[in-house]
Amino acid sequence: MKNKEKIASKDEKRAVNGEVKHSAIASEKIKTTIYLTPESMKDVDELYKQQNCFSRTVFIEKAIKFYVGYLRENDNVSYTAPIMTEMINAALHLTEQRISRNLFKIAVELGKISHMIAATNDIDDETVESLHRMCVDEVRRINGVINYESAVRFQKDE
Repeated sequence: MKNKEKIASKDEKRAVNGEVKHSAIASEKIKTTIYLTPESMKDVDELYKQQNCFSRTVFIEKAIKFYVGYLRENDNVSYTAPIMTEMINAALHLTEQRISRNLFKIAVELGKISHMIAATNDIDDETVESLHRMCVDEVRRINGVINYESAVRFQKDE
């Protein structure tokens, strides 16, 4: 009982200094000794404040909880897989929206050009069908990469 009182009083002092958030939680902890390599201790000292931990103990406890969660989940699914999947899905969704908006804008512009050309030229149905077949073949052959200069050269050759 005396040890618990000492722990509680130390934690209360730390709470006044802003080091301990909940002294009740700290008093429920079990004191233990661990042996770490100097390199590991150096890593803890460098990182615990960056990770918003007010002590080495909190940092090490967070690390243990993370690693235990990783080990428990490792049997079924990768520990980070759900997080990565969610991030990738969000990025793909944004990309899909951007591509869809751009395709819509391109279709509108293509529609305007098609209507202007149709209004200024008197082309029969047979020529339109022949032009369609030729363009489908060309797009297949060039894998969809349309080059205006190539089209001009093609038209001048015929």
